[in-house]
Amino acid sequence: MTAPASIWTTLRHDTFRALWLTGGLYFIGNAMQTMAAAWMMVELTGSSFLAALVQTAVFLPMFLLALPAGVLADITDRRRLIVGALITQAVTGSVLAALLLAGWAGPATMLMLIFVAGCCTALLSPAWNSTINDAIPREEMPQAITCVSIAFNAARALGPALAGLVFAQVGGSWNFALAVLTVLVMLGIVLRHPPRPHPPSRLPAERLWGGMLSALRFARHSHPVFAQLVRTVAYSGVGSALWALLPTIGQRQLGLGAEGYGLLMGCLGGGAVAIGLAIGRLRAALGLEKIVNGGCIVYGLVMLVAAFVRWPPVVYAALVVGGACWMAAMSTFNTATQTSAPPWVRARAMALHTVSALGSFAIGSALWGALSDLFGLPFTLTLAAGCMAAGVLLARPFPLRMGERPDVTPATVSDVLSLANEPAPDAGPVAVEIGYRILPESAPAFLDAITGLRGPRRRDGATFWRVYRDLSDPARYVERFIVTSWADYLHQRSRATQADHQVETRVRSFLAPGEAVTMQHYLAER
Repeated sequence: MTAPASIWTTLRHDTFRALWLTGGLYFIGNAMQTMAAAWMMVELTGSSFLAALVQTAVFLPMFLLALPAGVLADITDRRRLIVGALITQAVTGSVLAALLLAGWAGPATMLMLIFVAGCCTALLSPAWNSTINDAIPREEMPQAITCVSIAFNAARALGPALAGLVFAQVGGSWNFALAVLTVLVMLGIVLRHPPRPHPPSRLPAERLWGGMLSALRFARHSHPVFAQLVRTVAYSGVGSALWALLPTIGQRQLGLGAEGYGLLMGCLGGGAVAIGLAIGRLRAALGLEKIVNGGCIVYGLVMLVAAFVRWPPVVYAALVVGGACWMAAMSTFNTATQTSAPPWVRARAMALHTVSALGSFAIGSALWGALSDLFGLPFTLTLAAGCMAAGVLLARPFPLRMGERPDVTPATVSDVLSLANEPAPDAGPVAVEIGYRILPESAPAFLDAITGLRGPRRRDGATFWRVYRDLSDPARYVERFIVTSWADYLHQRSRATQADHQVETRVRSFLAPGEAVTMQHYLAER
């Protein structure tokens, strides 16, 4: 694909620009709320574990709800989903702000209501991200994803700094009230620029559970997406140690107050924003693996600096570098995942990336916080640094690559089903047999080619796939796969991409002269 010269060219699209700006404001509000809650928790309890648990309360909902939310974004009205989540979040935030201002909210109440607000963010995120992608041409998607990452990381830099100022001037509770205002602004823009409706389809609608299973099947059998998700889990889960322990680093290691903690967060976010301006050119020059592996090594060194250095300027500088490494790696994982997902599963693929990134971040935050309370801050960050450096070993078994246009562009289904009595959508399981008669001497090459269909068949809905040789006719082979229902089979047929069609064309090139592919369908009766 041909990329624009600059990421800022994506901002010429009015809808994208409006959603991007208000999304950035929304991120700032969330960051202010998270920073204020973490610092108030340290002041109230003095516990590293409870302070780290704030990150868990914010991001654990992503682990629990992002995939169902991704299914809903793919199969239901995205506008209704986003608006409902934002209204619920505004009400929850208002209650939390009122309780804190009145002095009636303790640690448990704060964690519970922050968890509810995190659930709202988890429910709207896949729908909002797919709305963002719909607002731009596909060839500009990597630049748009980088723009969104810049907004998110700028919020991580600006939000905590603003929260620290508010904390010092009028008290931490007002951060929660300001966060509610950012939610209301985003609600207004979504109402003004609603998501594009899903295209009409004659296929049976997917159900929530079936949609979740299809997303998991897709991720497991799409090699590029699966590799990216594994790398994301490892990087985010280990890297969460620095983010989760930052309040403890600020208070105990450096002797800072709320404003100093906000500056620490700002350094991480500032480094992320700075690298975001150049990440596209760096990817083109260095490739995906060098970006990610370099990020693992350098981020590990940053954690060592945070573990042992007690002079704030050195730690500030190291955190700027750490934020750059975090942004470079995580935006690379995100872009690779989204460019590898076809339209029917795009929101679910983004949800799976969110589950991998923020779910492991939430669980990792709690783990590193507990280890810090048990063994101390230096030991915990040193262990995390070693694990992060070991992440480079994942490059060989789980290589990264960007998806190409044929990988995600739907193919035109040429085979016409000629069935006298088509089954009901829920009928099944359904077995499909596709017969090929080939020249015997081409059997090894044919088998190599047809093995390339295993992944696409399983990825798009098949629960079983295998190739058989006909014992009564050595030149005849049968491809057999099973799907759960007739509706699943129809969906599977509609999900084939141009890349899949190229594999099928190569398989059919081995047919003996004058032979044609045969197809039979069987419905389970017992």
